[in-house]
Amino acid sequence: MLHPLSSDIPKPERFTYPFCYEPHPLCILAAEEVKREIERIGPKEGKMFGVLVVEGGFLAAYSGLLEGRNDWEYFVPPVYDAQQPDGYFKQREKEISLASHHSPLTSKKMSQDLQLWLFRQYRMLNAKGETKDLVDIWHDYHTSPKIRDKYPLPPGGTGDCCAPKLLQYAYQHGLKPICMAEFWWGPSPKSAIRHHGEFYPACRGKCLPVLTWMLQGLDVDPNPEEKGLPHLGVEIVYEDEAIAVLNKPSGMLSAPGRIDSYSVATWAQQRWKGAMLVHRLDMMTSGIIIVAKTQEAYHHLQRQFEERTIKKKYLALVEGVPEKDHGIIDLPLSSDPINHPRQMVDYEHGKRAITEYRIVKTLDSGSKLYTLNSKLYTLLSLWPHTGRTHQLRMHCAHQEGLNCPIVGDELYGHKSDRLYLQAQAITFVHPLTKNRMHIELPDSLT
Repeated sequence: MLHPLSSDIPKPERFTYPFCYEPHPLCILAAEEVKREIERIGPKEGKMFGVLVVEGGFLAAYSGLLEGRNDWEYFVPPVYDAQQPDGYFKQREKEISLASHHSPLTSKKMSQDLQLWLFRQYRMLNAKGETKDLVDIWHDYHTSPKIRDKYPLPPGGTGDCCAPKLLQYAYQHGLKPICMAEFWWGPSPKSAIRHHGEFYPACRGKCLPVLTWMLQGLDVDPNPEEKGLPHLGVEIVYEDEAIAVLNKPSGMLSAPGRIDSYSVATWAQQRWKGAMLVHRLDMMTSGIIIVAKTQEAYHHLQRQFEERTIKKKYLALVEGVPEKDHGIIDLPLSSDPINHPRQMVDYEHGKRAITEYRIVKTLDSGSKLYTLNSKLYTLLSLWPHTGRTHQLRMHCAHQEGLNCPIVGDELYGHKSDRLYLQAQAITFVHPLTKNRMHIELPDSLT
């Protein structure tokens, strides 16, 4: 399972923080080797693969099963093999299937007991040589009774992702981990967005509790998301005694966050006592935010948002060119339970999300971005008819939407110097004068 890696690239000082990282050059080199093996196998489905560089070479893994198998020789084995046809798990599954025809309640209880038994078989190591099974890891991490009641057991498939498999094999065989990375290979799943060949962080829902345990004893990079944010300035676009309209820069929080309290809200409250944000923008989105200076103005504007009489227009610079000049995107969205804060297309449980778009212009070869990256880009106007989390980003990036991710969208596209999404214009009724106001910013993207 240990593959050679010939390189004079210096090793990193610390091990990879797996939930937010830039792949180390050694991992990129190892991934290129793994891609050749994947091409030899020729899988038809999209799959997450991982590499773990250790002293003396590297290990490779895939998430779950690959082409229905978990025994490919090039890759590390599962932490626990539940696929043996004569094993307890598969035999018990057959019994449960038979019981489901006669007693659904009994079958459900048997399934829950089997899942508990299975998670007890996953005895995960950490770098200190300590062992703990998945159930205990889950309960020790999620100490809140509310979470425990709602999620008494880990999600299905926990322990079968790339990172836990790689670390488990390394610990079992006395190998010293150096750095790690995961990448997607093949077509994107229909619900989420994955780009062929791109590197991705470990999933949080399944892997955060497990890797928090398994990384104990390693010197790990600090979480870059816990670094303080720069204290950026805010432009006042319009102001009177009732409201202020601000231009938020990309990279600034709308409201205080878990790590940093500095935000548009705190900036406004320092300037105008009792000021309240009427709505928010994602941290990396720039543009218009309205602040209410009085309770009356706040409630008046809130009602307009609730009644959807406020109209907002965004500008987005996207990769590629949409097939049509204008149109409507209607894709239901829900949160991805194992990859917060990502969203996914969910026709069964998602909330309806509607976005209108129109092409403003296509950037030709004379543009700075095109020259740097040899890609075509399109500037779009976007009008959200609903207000779902990451709606514009998902509707642009998803293959059933425009299939053109917004430039700089690290969650659904590719990293850049910023997210090229601007809340450019807003139309609303002034809470005091009752006059309809329209405020528009110049294009800050191109």
